[in-house]
Amino acid sequence: MTVVTDATGPSPSKRDSATRERNLTRVQARIASQQARAEFAETLNALEDKLNVPKQVGRRAARAKVKLRRFADEQPAVAFAAAVGLVAAVGATVWLVVRANLD
Repeated sequence: MTVVTDATGPSPSKRDSATRERNLTRVQARIASQQARAEFAETLNALEDKLNVPKQVGRRAARAKVKLRRFADEQPAVAFAAAVGLVAAVGATVWLVVRANLD
């Protein structure tokens, strides 16, 4: 006679099976709640970044500085001419405003 043995061991009872399934469901629920919390925190952080105006202004100013420096490094003559033009425009505007207020 040949004895056939089950490699997995004895079959679990219905009670053990139900307990194992319930525990598995609890673990899945815990994992799902942790994922939901992480997604919620990520959403709140994204909203905070979008609605924080000083932070956005700071980021855009930093980007503008980087672009201006890159432009000045690549085309120094054009950057110098643009700076002189900007200074002249601001100076003329100030002169016109002061002159209009003195008259």
